[in-house]
Amino acid sequence: MRKAFSLVTAIFVMVLMASVSALVFSLSSKITTNSTSQYQREQAALLAKSYTELAIMAVMDHNRTSSGQCVQRITGNINGIVQGQATSGNANRGTGYRVDTRIYYLGNGLRGICTRKLILNDNNKVPRINITENYNDYAKPDALAAIVIDVNIQYKDPNQVDSYLANGGTPSGITANVPWITFHRRTLQKI
Repeated sequence: MRKAFSLVTAIFVMVLMASVSALVFSLSSKITTNSTSQYQREQAALLAKSYTELAIMAVMDHNRTSSGQCVQRITGNINGIVQGQATSGNANRGTGYRVDTRIYYLGNGLRGICTRKLILNDNNKVPRINITENYNDYAKPDALAAIVIDVNIQYKDPNQVDSYLANGGTPSGITANVPWITFHRRTLQKI
């Protein structure tokens, strides 16, 4: 009788320990997945900030006194390590980022300059605004000039990529079957 009771108790304790172990492993995998997702979001935010600063420097460095000299787009592919020469294959496999930065020019002071992306000008009947008394002449190249920088960082969730491949997917089908996650940052900068 005592041997049977001890055997039942031992089986009960083993089942209880197995259940606790399964719960711990489940929580561990969820924490790892969430950490990976959070890391990628933070990395995308930092890349967006860096590309915003790069766009500002590129615009400030270029001569805007004649048409055709305006920076309007900056693109790039960055692998997961964020160093060296990146390839688009890394971003497609869920270990990298695709960056698309678009620059739009604003202001009455840009007449005839950067006209392809000019949003506000006299043709749109936008009223002129005097910021200070010293800037009443709107023909100056930098009068009332600003840029809007839109940065889109795209990446794939590596867990979805792994799941797709584990379920019989092919590496060439990842691009079409695993969705891109987009982080967007918009900045208005006076130039």
